[in-house]
Amino acid sequence: MTPALSVLDLVPVRTGQTSTQAVAASLALAAEADRLGYTRYWFAEHHNMPAVASTTPPVLAAAAAARTARIRVGSGGVMLPNHSPLVVAEQFAALEAIAPGRVDLGIGRAPGSDPVITQLLRMSGTTSDVDRFPDHIRDILALASPDGASVRLTGRGEGQDRYAIHATPAATGTPELWLLGSSDYSAQLAAAFGLPYVFANHFSGDGLDRALDLYRQGFQPSEHLDAPRTFLTANAVVAPTADEAEERMLPQARMMARLRGGLPLTALETVEAASAAEASAPLAAPILDGMRRRWFVGEPDDVRARLAAFAAQHGVDEVMISPVAGSYDDEPMDASPGRVQTLALLAG
Repeated sequence: MTPALSVLDLVPVRTGQTSTQAVAASLALAAEADRLGYTRYWFAEHHNMPAVASTTPPVLAAAAAARTARIRVGSGGVMLPNHSPLVVAEQFAALEAIAPGRVDLGIGRAPGSDPVITQLLRMSGTTSDVDRFPDHIRDILALASPDGASVRLTGRGEGQDRYAIHATPAATGTPELWLLGSSDYSAQLAAAFGLPYVFANHFSGDGLDRALDLYRQGFQPSEHLDAPRTFLTANAVVAPTADEAEERMLPQARMMARLRGGLPLTALETVEAASAAEASAPLAAPILDGMRRRWFVGEPDDVRARLAAFAAQHGVDEVMISPVAGSYDDEPMDASPGRVQTLALLAG
């Protein structure tokens, strides 16, 4: 059975490309995913990374919503300790008003950056307390609902001690909230809250089976969901030939090698630059075999079959693709032909 397909976008930035061009390429990709019948399109939250322009998921999701008609848009995810729960609720309530019935709010608790940037993002006092993550999830669920939330104030007259708060004044719908993570903690919290859950398999496949088992076995039905609901994420590069897919994989592989090796990060190399650099000073060679096992790289029929087997193995009916295909020197800066090709070939 062929799983439904979705997209996770980090808005990659290649050498010589401006942020404007990178965002334009991603918004064009979102429109193409909508046309091809993909289920949802999520933007990640990362900060101060030369190769990633996805810093503000709600802004990018709003732009994508304006350029699409059917596909669900949202975050994969908002790193909640970086933000006030009320601000997140307001942003996604506004998104729900822009695109009713097709907004997802994926939430994680990782920083999404280095310690310096994390400190700058979390200069908001107690709202940035990671230990209060479960409380802040409850707050967002209440604030973004049509009924809103209320707080109890001291020092007011009798009958005036409740203060009503709404993320938007007259909501008719609520964004669908997903908990995201790469650890046991998020799986168990999603299960306890009765919320849908996604394991960050595209980033680290370690612990996938355990996290899914914990989530499914510990799931408590709630007003939001009556049974466990999850899907898988995966990096993918698809091309007409296996050789081209391998070539387009290399820039991202070298960036991951820099990240894991603690080396200075750069904008993504082009395919030609990555091939030349790898030939003279290999970075990715030691980790390529591992990526080939976990990533889905190759020709369309092969990758589609592997994705279907992957979904069946883990009992899910949807896979969210992070299309990590690099660009050749002569490809336009305001488009990403390799990523478009990956989505088109997977969609058949």
